[in-house]
Amino acid sequence: MTQNTTIQEWHRIVEELDLDGLDRILTEDVVFSSPVVYRPQEGKAVTFKYLTTAFQVLNNDSFTYLREIVDGNNAALEFQTVIDGITVNGVDMIAWREDGRIYDFKVMIRPLKAIDIVHRKMGEMLEKVKQ
Repeated sequence: MTQNTTIQEWHRIVEELDLDGLDRILTEDVVFSSPVVYRPQEGKAVTFKYLTTAFQVLNNDSFTYLREIVDGNNAALEFQTVIDGITVNGVDMIAWREDGRIYDFKVMIRPLKAIDIVHRKMGEMLEKVKQ
């Protein structure tokens, strides 16, 4: 996969909420860094869980990617969404291998109110998954 193909595939996965596509694009040893969890989360299962939960929390009618920077096998995708009246501005930092599969995914969010609401909503969704 070329760099553009990986990012195009990521956009398609997000737009279509394609969980099978998400599963295919992640490496087994992918590392996920959350804006609210201190330690990076290692492995496909936990990364898949966090990203599918983020799809449910962040990917509403207002979600949009504003701009992207791609350099080699790395990308920074700035996004914006509104949750309960609070504008969430963030960046997905993605790195992938030559085969196009993602091995590193970091999310950064601002401002503090946005971090608080995303933390609360993600926590609620993850609790539902545990039950």
